[in-house]
This record gives sequence, structure tokens and C-alpha cells, in this order.
Amino acid sequence: MRISLLAATATALLCTGTATSVAAPTAPDAPAGAPAAAPAAPVAEAPVERLIVGYKSMTTEAKSDAAAAKDAKAKGAKAGEALEFDRRIGTGAALVDLGGELGKKDSQDVMAAFEADPDVAYVVPDRRMYATAVTPNDTEYNRQWDLFETTAGMRVPGAWDKATGTGVKVAVIDTGYVTHSDLSSKMVAGYDFISDSFVANDGGGRDSNAADPGDWMLQGECGNNYPERDYDSSWHGTHVAGTIAAAANNSKGIAGIAYNATVQPVRVLGKCGGTTADIMDGITWASGGTVAGVPSNPNPADVINMSLGGSGACDAGTQSAITAAVNRGTSVVVAAGNSNANAANFNPANCNNVITVAASDREGNRASYSNYGTVVDITAPGGETAVSSANGIWSTLNSGSRGPVSENYEAYQGTSMAAPHVAGLAALMYQANPSITPAQVESAIKSNARTLPGTCSGGCGAGLADAAATLGAGTGGTPTGKVFTNSADVNVLDNTTVTSSIPVSGVGGYAPAALKIDVDIRHTYRGDLKVEIVAPSGASALLKDFSTSDSADNVITTYTVDASSVLADGTWKLRVTDNYSGDTGYIASWSLTF
Repeated sequence: MRISLLAATATALLCTGTATSVAAPTAPDAPAGAPAAAPAAPVAEAPVERLIVGYKSMTTEAKSDAAAAKDAKAKGAKAGEALEFDRRIGTGAALVDLGGELGKKDSQDVMAAFEADPDVAYVVPDRRMYATAVTPNDTEYNRQWDLFETTAGMRVPGAWDKATGTGVKVAVIDTGYVTHSDLSSKMVAGYDFISDSFVANDGGGRDSNAADPGDWMLQGECGNNYPERDYDSSWHGTHVAGTIAAAANNSKGIAGIAYNATVQPVRVLGKCGGTTADIMDGITWASGGTVAGVPSNPNPADVINMSLGGSGACDAGTQSAITAAVNRGTSVVVAAGNSNANAANFNPANCNNVITVAASDREGNRASYSNYGTVVDITAPGGETAVSSANGIWSTLNSGSRGPVSENYEAYQGTSMAAPHVAGLAALMYQANPSITPAQVESAIKSNARTLPGTCSGGCGAGLADAAATLGAGTGGTPTGKVFTNSADVNVLDNTTVTSSIPVSGVGGYAPAALKIDVDIRHTYRGDLKVEIVAPSGASALLKDFSTSDSADNVITTYTVDASSVLADGTWKLRVTDNYSGDTGYIASWSLTF
């Protein structure tokens, strides 16, 4: 079976049409609805509204809220300000409200009043923190409505505080890769699996060079009067790769969805398309399987993107390659097709164990060309350049009509463009939780989708993919009441850091916004200890910090943390650090309640 390249035929590479080329990355006017750049953290110190006051452990103020409130009023009167006790922080410190914003000098006067008190261990401002992820400075970013627009964008910026794809590997099984400076730092060595030298169009058959020499075709040269006219090179694999992982914040071009991920080009499509056998080998090799006569892949993919397809049922060979890839832990994302027909009749969109992606336009309707139906799992922006190039998906390309000439950016439309949006989202998820499975990736993407803001006839899966919701920017998982415990003793010696682990399975989805952590640590002079919880993704939260004034014994308490941004299943760790000599102890037990 041969899978063809162009959307004009019954089979498709799954992009349709191009728009005006952008030869040089200039800064365009912002389209309607484009967000203003997120503010950077202020350089100057902001006015202070509250103070955090740590009293020495044996003082009355450390034990009594009433005493702390009385002391706050007294300190305020001394400094000429109206101070109020607000609440007790988890560490035991008092949060003191200054009665309004105070400038630097006034707040320093109040702090000096506390610092002069021998019963006070420390006093610090309650500072405001800011998100570190800001709108990228890439010059074409304002064209990327598909990432950020409120109506039908995929809400990608809301996920970038959780993950950017670091350490994740994505294989793009496509036409290969033509050099582009907005992608060069993201690429790892791939492979050319095209076995027919005519189709390869590079002077040979299979080899380790996945460079795209161009897939231009002359009328009728592929047989059976196909194609019906001359076609220029598409540079399709490079466009797909840019959507997934183009460099961000490099003052040029676009920003990829998983802009810190790596991309591996796996070339299976050339002049006249590609064959099922070559595609099967590409899937196998990309996911870490063995292909006879081909060196093993040093960078097996976490995610495979296949923006390609042909008509007919999912053949047993393609299905076996996909199933094996998924069993190795690789998520496989495929385009639904561009025939405005039921995707159940298109391969590999109708294969099992894949995430099949339909395309939406800028208003959130099913794109006029997009396939549909019950085999569609999710919809993502695919654009409609027939309306305007501004409504297409902008990404990395080349200006050459046959061979490569100069790098540029162009707008394409198609389910080919929708699929890499989901592949990029999957890459973010693999960073957030390296132990996530392909089934969990698909489930989380579908369960966090939002209703298409426009219309969809025929079936668009779970709805429009939502990166921010999928990465846990929402309310997290529903509490289940499931409890996981580790009662094995772990010694905590002087000046050491130790961990105790709890494997969690069967919860599914994201952890709750109020994750309960019960801790029983036996240790004299608990002020020596810092206690942290570490999620399977590697994200951590401070439960208890060091304190030079807390001389009491043992940490036996329940903490509650907002864990809604991390997936529940995987190995959780309690990390305990002792920073002093003379007192030791052990972790007696701890538990998690989801």
C-alpha cells in the first residue's frame, strides 16, 4: 500500500494550501484578541502590606494568637501604624497585617520595632511572587492565535508554568527536515526510511540522513495520471516540527508548544508519498524497536506525530507497529484526514491505540476540510487559509519550490497542523510526569477538553484540546479518599537529606487541590528539619522549613498542599533534610490521601 502526499487526492499528507510566505521574521501588528505581553516581575520593591513574624519557641506570642495580636498592636503604636494580627502560618509564625500598603521607610520602621524585641526570631516582608513564564518574544508569536486566543486557541501559555517539554523526545514521521535556525537547536539525528530511490529524491534509498531534499512532483510522474498537476515541495515535516518544538524567546519566528523538547525527523514520505512498509519501520524504530539493517535508535520517542494518511481500513501491519510502539510507552498522535469525510475510513486515523485529531478553525468550528466521526478523539487548531492567511497555522518552512533555498515561515491549514498541537501537548505532559502512560496521556487530554466554541457536525471527539486545563491549571482531580502509606523507618542523621517513597497507582488524572499529607517524624529539636513533598513529575512543595528557634521534638502533623498541577499516579517522595549536628531521628511513617 502506498500512502500519498497531497490533500487533493483521496489520500493525504493532511495539510491543505499555503499562504503568503514570510521571508524575514518581522514583527507584525497584533491580531485582534492577541494578549499583551505578561508583565515581568517588578524591578523596584513593591509596597509591603503584611509581615511574617517568627517568635522564639518558648515565648507567649509563639503559642497564643491573642498574645501575638496584642504584640502587633503594641509594635504598631510604637511605629505610628495600625497593625493587626491576621493568622498563624503553618510554620508557627504570625502573619501581621500593616493596615494598608506601606512604603519602604515606613515598613522598615515597623520591622525595626519587631527586630528590637528579643522574643522575635525573625521578621520578613510577605512578598508577592510572580510567574516566571511570560509571553515569548518571538517575532511571529502574535500570529499564533492557535496557541493563545480566547475563542479557539489551545490555551498553551497557561501550561508553560507547568512544563515546556524539557527532556521529552518527539519523533515526527513525515518528509524529513530542512535546516531552519528556529529549529536547529531542537533537532536530534533521525533516519531516512524511504526504500525507493525515486521516492526518496535524494539519490539513494535508506540511510541515516533524514534531510528533506524536497518532495516536488511533475504532473503524472507518479503513475495513473497522478498528480493531476505540478506540485512544489511542501517542506511538510519541518512545518509540523516547528509547531511542536520551535525555539521560544529567541527574538525570532514562532514558539513551539513544547519548545524545550527535542524533535527527531523520521523520513517516510517523499516524491509520490510513502509506503506502508516504510511507515511501519519508521514507527518501530522511532519508538525504540529493532529494524533489520538499521542501527538502533539512541533517542526513542516519548511521542510520535504522524500527519499522514490514506484511505481504507487500518491494516494489520500498521496496527501491529502502533501497538508495539504504545507498549514501549510511546504515545502515537495521528491526523484525522482532510476529506470532510468519516475518519473511520482512513488509515492510520482509524487504528487502535492512537490519538486521532480533527482540525478546528479560528472561530472554533470543525474546519470545512476536516474528517470527523467516532474514531476522532480530540480536536485542535488546524486553521483555514482559504479565508485568510492570518487564519492559518504559522510555522517553520523553506522558500524553495524544489530544493531548499532559504528558511521562512508560512501558514498552512489541515489536520496535519492540528495533530502536532496535540503531540506538543503530550510532550508537556511527559515532562510533568515522566512515568505517565500513553493511555493516561489520551485520557487526560480528552477529559480536560473544552466544548468547541463553534459547530461540529459528524463528531469531533471530546472537544477542543485545552493545554492549561490538561496540565492542571484548573481545580485538579476529584478527591477519591484513597490513602497510600509508608510505615518503614528511615533514619535522619545529622546534616543529611533522606527520602521515603510511596508508589501511587489507580487514582488516575491529576492530584486534588487539597492533597493531605500525614507526617510522623521522630526527631529531637525539630527546628533542624526541612520537610518537602516531591511529586512524580519532580515538582516539590515545602511543608516545613528550618527554624533556629523551634526546639520542640517531633513533626507529627497533617499538611495540605495544592497538588492540582501534577498527575497523581507515580512515585511520591517525602524529602527530609537535617542541617545541624547534635540531634537525630527517623521518619516513622507518612501517608497521602487523594
